Amino acid sequence: MLDKELTLPEFAALVVLAVEAGEVPNTTLKAVYGISLDGESRRKLNGLKLVDSRRQGRGYVHALADAGWVRLADALRKGDLPVVRGSAGAMLRAVLVTWLPGHLDRLDLRLHEAFGPGGSSGEAPIERPGEAPAERAAAPDAERAIRAVYTELAARPGAWVSLTRLRARLTGYPRDGLDQALTRMERLPDVNLVPESNQKTLTPEDRASAVVIGGQDKHLLWIGTP
Repeated sequence: MLDKELTLPEFAALVVLAVEAGEVPNTTLKAVYGISLDGESRRKLNGLKLVDSRRQGRGYVHALADAGWVRLADALRKGDLPVVRGSAGAMLRAVLVTWLPGHLDRLDLRLHEAFGPGGSSGEAPIERPGEAPAERAAAPDAERAIRAVYTELAARPGAWVSLTRLRARLTGYPRDGLDQALTRMERLPDVNLVPESNQKTLTPEDRASAVVIGGQDKHLLWIGTP
């Protein structure tokens, strides 16, 4: 059984990597999800061919391997999860064992199709009121502009830059275009977006400048070396 082979943090890492559906730096795992994948756990998941990891700077970036997708989908289908007691366990099983498999069946999707880049159901991008096709087409240019402005604002390579400062320098770009570019960039191995850890320090402008990814407001941008 899966719960006899993987610890709860290791299983949680598989779920997080499935949701992210791409390479995820350890910094993101720690800042956004409160978990880490290093040391013995990383070597174990790499050895089982469930997770692919590679060096990036001083840390690692991780992605769910093909075998990991298969293993996770099989575990969810069988309800074969690590034992979690109490209300947290009830919530975990309600979402992952009861709701998710039925949701996938209704949409005729496999797990990797549901969590793949571009959305949770394989649907076409949602058209937003007032969003012109030309604005959507400008996304690649927006990414280049974001990288250029980040380089100007960052005190040093790999420093955190607030989206408030970034947007102030990119007023010529539509809000939706910047949000789409930032969302796409977060999937890249050299980009990281996280919430401000001390929410009390956020100004109304900081909150308005946040980009919402995965239902979470993110306020700080980091770009490293690819």
